[in-house]
Amino acid sequence: MTPTPKSDFLRIIMERGFLADCTDLTALDEALIEGPVTAYIGYDATAASLHVGHLLNIMLLRWFQKTGNRPITLMGGGTTKVGDPSFRSEERPLLGPEQIQSNIDGMQRVFARYLDYNQSGAMMLNNAEWLDGLNYLDFLRDIGRHFSVNRMLSFESVKSRLDREQSLSFLEFNYMILQAYDFLELNRRYGCSLQMGGSDQWGNIVNGIDLTRRVLDTEIWGLTTPLLTTSDGRKMGKSQGGAIWLSGDMLSPYEFWQFWRNTTDADVGRFLKLYTELPVDECDRLGALAGSEINEAKVRLANEVTTLLHGAEAAASAEATARQVFEQGGAGGDLEIVTIGEDALPLSVVQLLSQTGITGSGKEAKRLIAEGGLRLNNEAVSDPQTQVDAAVIGDGLKVSVGRKKHRMVQLS
Repeated sequence: MTPTPKSDFLRIIMERGFLADCTDLTALDEALIEGPVTAYIGYDATAASLHVGHLLNIMLLRWFQKTGNRPITLMGGGTTKVGDPSFRSEERPLLGPEQIQSNIDGMQRVFARYLDYNQSGAMMLNNAEWLDGLNYLDFLRDIGRHFSVNRMLSFESVKSRLDREQSLSFLEFNYMILQAYDFLELNRRYGCSLQMGGSDQWGNIVNGIDLTRRVLDTEIWGLTTPLLTTSDGRKMGKSQGGAIWLSGDMLSPYEFWQFWRNTTDADVGRFLKLYTELPVDECDRLGALAGSEINEAKVRLANEVTTLLHGAEAAASAEATARQVFEQGGAGGDLEIVTIGEDALPLSVVQLLSQTGITGSGKEAKRLIAEGGLRLNNEAVSDPQTQVDAAVIGDGLKVSVGRKKHRMVQLS
């Protein structure tokens, strides 16, 4: 039985569903009570923006700071040059230093929306600071001797790749040693005693704890969050249009708002706890609503999450635009409601366009899709074989071609 924590941070994240595992919950709880504690999460600069898949751990850092602790966001300027092989089927493409720095710049702008770097000693660091200058022979002698290859091969993130007989380069194999070294350096330089991350990082986190204890003989901890999927089994943050980016330059605030507005009914309460700061009781109340009322709960979810990232004005604008499009059809547009029986599903998007009357033929539908003219719930669809079933339609599926042709598809 998991003990009830006394520290504000652990109590809050457990109530809200953030905790997957911890190396020593009792000892960490005691350290947090004595506080403050310094913790970090690492982010490799593999893209120009973070995406919704990162948002769970960003909110974790936010709660960590709000409860009086010291968060560190560690940019992987050094480790990005190697690439994390965890649970990947192939090696990441190698990026040059200019692209890595550009990506870091984009990620920093997102973090600034969630964390106050002028408060509680919060820091944004780059592991290139200590990794770029390493002497290879010294590193092998001083650090490499603490790692067992047998144990490294047993980690699920590596083992699953080898079991599939997929190549794992020596470069990638070094990644877990470098990440472990990050924890050692952060503890030595800044007194960092906690590493947090997704549950797929458990093996890397444990490596860092073992290394730091061996070299510095100090007590440190690891804490992981669950890897989220939606109630219908999809990976959180993925959509028909691709990744849900946190940068407004890569995904508009309106499209970001719509992503949350289209949350499946069963996920509303859970997502309110994880991605907003509403009280837990209010999250439970909103998540328990049914019928048309659950749609207002989804609007509340979309507004709260969008406000945190893009500001209250952007959230209000997105809601106003959505209501205009969905309830009034949009300026100069038409929003005809079309019903489809479940026995007619699934349909391809080509068939859907014909049945909704937006296009007169399958040929015309394929042309529109090829030209990037089709959007389902405001997400671009480029594959004519994309299937639409009852789960996709849900409470209502907006089918749009261009800016003025819209249909609202509902199940009959």
